Amino acid sequence: MTPADVGDALVAAVRDAVAGGVVPPDGVDVVGRGPGVYASPVALRLGLDPEDLARRVARWPGVLRAEVARGMVVVFVEPGSLAAEVIAAGDSYGVARVPGGGWDEWPRTWENPGFAVRYAYARAAAVRRWADGLGIGPGEPVGLVRDEELALLGALGELPGRARQAERERDPGALVKCLERLAGAYHDVHERCPALPRGDEKPGAVHGARVTLAEAARIALANGMNMIGETPRERI
Repeated sequence: MTPADVGDALVAAVRDAVAGGVVPPDGVDVVGRGPGVYASPVALRLGLDPEDLARRVARWPGVLRAEVARGMVVVFVEPGSLAAEVIAAGDSYGVARVPGGGWDEWPRTWENPGFAVRYAYARAAAVRRWADGLGIGPGEPVGLVRDEELALLGALGELPGRARQAERERDPGALVKCLERLAGAYHDVHERCPALPRGDEKPGAVHGARVTLAEAARIALANGMNMIGETPRERI
């Protein structure tokens, strides 16, 4: 489930809880809190019983469970499925109307967070090219259990909420920082959980899953960069 799907589940729970329940015109805020974990202040905002909403949303297809923490409804879903759903959403994933912003072009070193974001996009794009050349297609995103992979899934889930925050606050800062975290998480995956076989290693299901994860990261980074006025480049 994407954050938008979790939002839909919460909207349905609100309408189920209150006949003709009114949902805010700007929708339900959903913020990623980790791999497969999303939190929403919808109960607090609407003055509803969060325990009741959690029970109702837990019945939604794709939701593993839901609970309440400090009045927030916290929804748990299968984390790996997000990667495939980001790809399915494509250039619409997480998109909001965010003011322009970003980083300096120079220096092209790790001290410049903009370089890290641009390089993460270029690396993810290269995985797609190399995988195509090796005949390794995107696979089912299952078995993504390494800490680095889960951290990247968590960062992917965070992006839509931060984009909406940036739109609401008319300040790109929240999205810019999210992109920096997303880029850092992708670099960790790229270096420690390779999507392509090394040496005499045979391609397996894990490689297909990681190709899917890399493509999801590429799409999310591209969408985020486009929102703040950056042009994603496959080579820098």
